[in-house]
Amino acid sequence: MNTRTLLVTTAIACTAFAGLAQANDTTTSQAVPYHYGMPLHVSKVISLTEPSTLECKVVNAHMKYIDDTGKPAEITYRKLSDACDNQS
Repeated sequence: MNTRTLLVTTAIACTAFAGLAQANDTTTSQAVPYHYGMPLHVSKVISLTEPSTLECKVVNAHMKYIDDTGKPAEITYRKLSDACDNQS
């Protein structure tokens, strides 16, 4: 078998598998940015994340939750970092 044919076939197969892996990943959803007064129907919080920082400043936080209808949802919001809790 020709080496070029083998390399091209391998590259196409790897690309196909990568495409299938991305197509099957349905767990990601777009996080909606929070705006003041937006109704949040949170039934259960799954996770709260924010970037770690040593200084007190406003950061973008991310919350994953289950809404009242049982569907997973995500939202981003701005808050003071956890470092602000340690300042006196």
